[in-house]
Amino acid sequence: MFSQLPGSILTQFFGPSSLRKCTPEAYRKLREIVCKLEQSAILGNDIELTQKEIAVNDVIMCLKMDEYNRGVQDPNQFVPGSHIFKRLHDIEKSPLFQLIRKMPKGGALKTHDSSMCSTQFLINLTYKPHLWVCSTDAADGCKIEEFRFSKDKPKWMQHKDGNWETMDEFRDRRGEENVRQHLKALFSMYPLSNLKSNDVAWSRMMRIFALIDGIVLYHPIWGEYYYNALKEFSEDGVQYVEVRSLLKRLYCLDGNKLPVKESLQVYSDELKRFKDDHPDFIDSKVIYSPHRQTTVQKMREHVKLCIELNKEFPNLLMGFDLVGQEELGHPLKMFVEELLKMPSHIQFYFHAGQTNWYGSPLDENLIDALLLGTRRIGHAYAITKHPLVMQLAKKFGVAIEVCPVCNQVLQLGADYRNHPATSLIANDIPIVLSSGNPSFWRTKPLSHDFYMAFLGIAPMNADLKFLKRTAKNSIKHSALSDEEKANAMQKWKTKWEKWIDWTIENADKILADEPKKSQ
Repeated sequence: MFSQLPGSILTQFFGPSSLRKCTPEAYRKLREIVCKLEQSAILGNDIELTQKEIAVNDVIMCLKMDEYNRGVQDPNQFVPGSHIFKRLHDIEKSPLFQLIRKMPKGGALKTHDSSMCSTQFLINLTYKPHLWVCSTDAADGCKIEEFRFSKDKPKWMQHKDGNWETMDEFRDRRGEENVRQHLKALFSMYPLSNLKSNDVAWSRMMRIFALIDGIVLYHPIWGEYYYNALKEFSEDGVQYVEVRSLLKRLYCLDGNKLPVKESLQVYSDELKRFKDDHPDFIDSKVIYSPHRQTTVQKMREHVKLCIELNKEFPNLLMGFDLVGQEELGHPLKMFVEELLKMPSHIQFYFHAGQTNWYGSPLDENLIDALLLGTRRIGHAYAITKHPLVMQLAKKFGVAIEVCPVCNQVLQLGADYRNHPATSLIANDIPIVLSSGNPSFWRTKPLSHDFYMAFLGIAPMNADLKFLKRTAKNSIKHSALSDEEKANAMQKWKTKWEKWIDWTIENADKILADEPKKSQ
C-alpha cells in the first residue's frame, strides 16, 4: 500500500523521529493520505457507481448504519456479534437483509449437492410412497436411524433393536406433529449454537448427510431434489450454481444401484428442464468431489473416473475437489502424483485450510492447493497465517470461497467481525461468497452469507461497490468459459438493473420500515 507514496514523502513523514515533530495540520494531511490509501485498497473500490446506483447506495448505507449504530449503543443488538442461530428471526425482520435478499447475487460457487434444499422440502419428501424408516427406542424417546425407499420391507438391519416400518405407520404410531418436529431437528444443525468443538460440529453434520442419503439418493427423488435446489437458489437471487458432488450411485425401488454416470445424467436432464422453465437462469456445473479420507489407490481411481465422466459430460462436469473434515483426511501432498495426472482442462477447486491450526499439514494444504494450480480455494480459513499464499492468490487471481455462516456453525469462529476474510477484503484479494450447506443451517441459499459478510466482515464504510464486486466475482471466477462468462454477465446485469430500478421506486417504503426496526 505505502509503495504508492513517493519515497521523499515516506522519508519525510515516517523517519524515526519526524512524526513527533510535525504540525497538527501536517498530521491531519498525513492521516488523510493514509486513510485514503487504505480505503482505495479495499475489495470493490475499482467499481464506479452509476447515478442510479448512487441513489440505491444511499438507501443501503442508511439501513446499514442504522444496524451499526444500534450495535454501538448496545453490542448485544449487533447481529454479526452473535451466533446466527440465536438471531435468525431477527435477521428476517431486518430491512437490510430483505433488500439483500432481492439483490441479484450472481453465482453460488460452493454448494454441496445434498445440503441445498430447505428443511421443509426434505420433510415433504418423507410423504412420498414406498418410504420406509428404521427407528430404535432410546431413553429419551424414539430415534430415527435410517430411511429407505423400497417396495417391500427392507431385509437388512444395521442397528441393534431397530425396527423397519413405513413412514405412514411411523406417523400413526408417533403422531404426525411429533414426527414433523423430530424431522426438523434431525435435518438441520439448528439450534445447536454451543457445540463443544469443531469435531463435534462436523460429526453432527455428517450424521445429517448419512441420514438423508436414504431419501435423496433414490433415483426418482434425486432429480426432484436438484430441480428444487435450483429453484430455491434462483428465488434467492442466484442465477448460477456450482455443485460439489460425491456422485454417489443412485438406487432403485428394488434396491439395485445405478452406474455413476446416471447421477450426472439426472443433473443434465433436470438442468435442461430448469433452464427451459427459467430463461434468466444462467447455468449449473458439477465439481466431482470425493472424500479426502482415502488412499492413493482410490485417488487414482477417482482421477480416472473424473476424466471418463468429463468426456461424457464435457459441459457439465468441469472440475475436481476433495471434501470432508481436513483433520480426518490426508493432506493434499499425499496425492500430488495422482492429481498431476488430471488433464489441464479439468480444473481444481480445492478445499484447503478450513482449520484454526497453524503450521500443521492442515493449513499447509493451502500451499499445495496453490502449487497444484487450483482455480479457487474453499474456505481458506487459515490463509491470513500464510501471507505469501495470500499474495500469490492475488497475483494469480485465485479466488477464496468465503462461507461465513458455515465457518461459524462448524465452530471455527464466533464473531463475524473477527473472520479472516476481513484481511482478504482489506487487501483486495478476490473472494466469492457462498453458503456450502444452507439446508443444514436453515438459512436462505445465499442471502444470510451476503448479509453477514456485508454487515459483519466488510468494513463499516463498505457499500454497494463491495456488493457489486462480490456478485461480479462469482461470474468472473466461475467454471464458465470466457464466452459463457460474457453471456452470464449480461444476464446478471439485466437483473441487477431491474433491482436498482425497483429499489429506487420503493426507497421511501424501504426507509419507512427502518425506524420501526430501530424502536
